[in-house]
Amino acid sequence: MEMKEKVQEVIDEIRPHLQADGGDIELVDVTEENEVQVRLQGRCRGCPMSQLTMAMVIERTIKERIPEVTGVVPV
Repeated sequence: MEMKEKVQEVIDEIRPHLQADGGDIELVDVTEENEVQVRLQGRCRGCPMSQLTMAMVIERTIKERIPEVTGVVPV
């Protein structure tokens, strides 16, 4: 399975939790350095808690499931 497909599977698992709070997440790309680029949407975009959500939920979950990922950044 390609890296982008693996990341998308994990994002698909995270998505319902974000949607429950009126937000969403979109996978934009995975770089050659295995950095995941995502776009927060809905209520997540511009939310003061989005940095915490990015670090504690999204990045942690993706890196736990796919150790090759070097980081997760919003674009």
